[in-house]
Amino acid sequence: MYSSNSSSYDKFSTSQPPVFSEGTTTTENYTTSQVYSTDDSRSSIELRPKIKGPWSTGLCDCFDDWRNCCVTFWCPCITFGKIAEIVDKGSSSCGVNGALYALISCVTCCPCCYSCFYRAKMRQQYLLRETPCGDCLVHCCCEYCSLCQEYRELKSRGYDLSIGWHGNVEKKNRSLEMASVPPHVEEGMSR
Repeated sequence: MYSSNSSSYDKFSTSQPPVFSEGTTTTENYTTSQVYSTDDSRSSIELRPKIKGPWSTGLCDCFDDWRNCCVTFWCPCITFGKIAEIVDKGSSSCGVNGALYALISCVTCCPCCYSCFYRAKMRQQYLLRETPCGDCLVHCCCEYCSLCQEYRELKSRGYDLSIGWHGNVEKKNRSLEMASVPPHVEEGMSR
């Protein structure tokens, strides 16, 4: 079945891969200068580090929104569910996230192990600093204060957490639609 002639096998097995030197060797109609350009005269893309900004309110400013503070104190699963729905951009609902938070709280008595991940996700989305300390530590030591701070941050960014993600999207679309429609001018008597 196979040829006993080893020269045909050696022809393919001992062939060296093409050596790429600066712009001279060609492979499949491309020169290395086309594939691996080292030309410094072209404009290069500059990657700038993303600068992280401060939170809009402090961790202990819970009474800035006393209604949310009371809801968070008595039923933190509601506040967490609202935050998680906005941070997830509507891919999970407030009810599901709140129920999962409550279940973790009942089983482990430590819901911070779940909620700290949403704080980290929110910080990455809005380029916020990790202050006053790490996300998990903030949630472990000050669970209610951290939930209130996250709620206030989303609220200061223009979200109405009571209507959820989809309600906020509809509200924004309606406002953009109203801004793009020119006002109707009635024609009447003219001079």
